[in-house]
Amino acid sequence: MSAAEQDQLPMIPAAKPIIGQEEREAVDRVMATGMVAQGPEVAAFESEFSAHLAGGLECVAVNSGTSGQHLGMLALGLGPGDEVIVPSFTFAATANSVAITGATPVFVDIDPETFCIDPGAIEAAITERTVGIQPVHLYGHPAEMDRIMELAQRRGLWVAEDAAQAHAATWKGQQVGTFGAFGMFSLYPTKNMTSGEGGMVSCRDAETARQVRLLRNQGMEVQYANEIAGFNNRMTDIHAAIGRVQLGKLDGWTAQRRENAARLDAGLAGIDGLATPVVREGAEHVYHQYTIRLLGAAGAERDRFATALREEHRVGCGVYYPTPVHRLPSFGLALELPVTEQIAAEVLSLPVHPSLSDDDLERIISAVRTVAGAGA
Repeated sequence: MSAAEQDQLPMIPAAKPIIGQEEREAVDRVMATGMVAQGPEVAAFESEFSAHLAGGLECVAVNSGTSGQHLGMLALGLGPGDEVIVPSFTFAATANSVAITGATPVFVDIDPETFCIDPGAIEAAITERTVGIQPVHLYGHPAEMDRIMELAQRRGLWVAEDAAQAHAATWKGQQVGTFGAFGMFSLYPTKNMTSGEGGMVSCRDAETARQVRLLRNQGMEVQYANEIAGFNNRMTDIHAAIGRVQLGKLDGWTAQRRENAARLDAGLAGIDGLATPVVREGAEHVYHQYTIRLLGAAGAERDRFATALREEHRVGCGVYYPTPVHRLPSFGLALELPVTEQIAAEVLSLPVHPSLSDDDLERIISAVRTVAGAGA
């Protein structure tokens, strides 16, 4: 293909929210009622989400995943003087949700194959101030929750799951977000399902759920009877209506993500210096991201590879995440987490979303093979 022909290729987006006629009709239905703030749509969405994705646990809808993490931490009583063990290879919100309570996130290393928190690194980081562990089901691959829960129970710690990217993922047959004291699911537009913007908190017990409900609504269950100081972190009925429609489509989209990932696995097999995603025995991966490793690459090499995919082949891709959270200016810690540092320099996420056509998948495979062969 000539350079001119390549320039005419449409860009394959790294992610693509799917908003259809059903979602638009759901919004119109709510708008027609004139009651668009938190109301019956939110309650219905919470109930349906619980039944479908959270094993029947009580769920509380909020205005973002970050809000869900924050309110969940507060509901557990987290505050100054406490420590929570978190991975550094994640989005900053994981650690921010701890820090904004006044507590301290303690960063540990990850498993180089699954990119999730290394259970073996957790115990060494526990101090007399440690109260909890926050694993992240990164890219849609579940963390090793049986090992994490055993350790937490033995040491008297709670567990809060960051399931922002892992709707419908399971570990040894159990849905993520149902192991710990609470789980948080993001409903941001690029996630596996969306409500436009929003989050969902799955709560292990009724008191945690009640506290999250109070905190999201200015500390009130009864209007003007404020029990505690809270926030305005409510979800609107407009967003919940979108989420309800998307929830009904999630199973089909998840199956398509897995099919797309299998196509990529087969097409990218055998490329020197490139590793495709690992799926551990007992894990059901939902492929929020399809993340390859360019083995031994420095960040600059990986970035050149990504640039070639985008500019020469019109294949969108992304780096999640180029800077470990502990090294961001907001934390600025000089920790040595060698696996995290290595993975942050090697990873590159390719399109895997349900909108990909057969031709798109072939283009992605061909582009990666060409760029890898050129030594970009």
